[in-house]
Amino acid sequence: MVAGLLFLALAYLAVGQASVNRGGAQTAADAAALAAAQNTRDQLTGAWVKVLLDPTKWQDILDGRSAIIDPNAPCSRARELAAQNDSRLSDCFSPESLKYRADVETNKSVGRSVVPGTENVRSKASATAEIEPLCTFQLPDAGAKGDDLPQLACKDKVWHLKPDDPSGLLPKPEDLFDVHLAD
Repeated sequence: MVAGLLFLALAYLAVGQASVNRGGAQTAADAAALAAAQNTRDQLTGAWVKVLLDPTKWQDILDGRSAIIDPNAPCSRARELAAQNDSRLSDCFSPESLKYRADVETNKSVGRSVVPGTENVRSKASATAEIEPLCTFQLPDAGAKGDDLPQLACKDKVWHLKPDDPSGLLPKPEDLFDVHLAD
């Protein structure tokens, strides 16, 4: 009876080890997906600043359509975050505009236990992060006069952008886009 209880306790320990390993994999996947999306958000913000004086290009950038961004940078950043979480990025891709999926595998195995075959089993996990534009604007009518840029309404704030304003107050990446896990 004592042997049976001891075996049961060791089996619970094995399940606990696997659960902790799986949790680490999910943390790494979440961090990697968010890092890829945040990198893209930052690049889109930089692209928006470059075309600030041409509001006809703003919507393409807010929708994630910009040729200015480096398509390799987001997954490089995801790889770094996976490594910081003791995992390896096995796949990183953008299934659609403004989304990133990261698949990771832990560097450490579940470990030795009473359950045979767990010595070489590594946990795998995936996560998807999405970038959500927070801003809207109205282009002026064709007959409108003036060099003022359109007002940019972002969540809780309206930006009155003036290209010749010496203060240079522009929205930050987190003002223009929200980044969150999608699943």
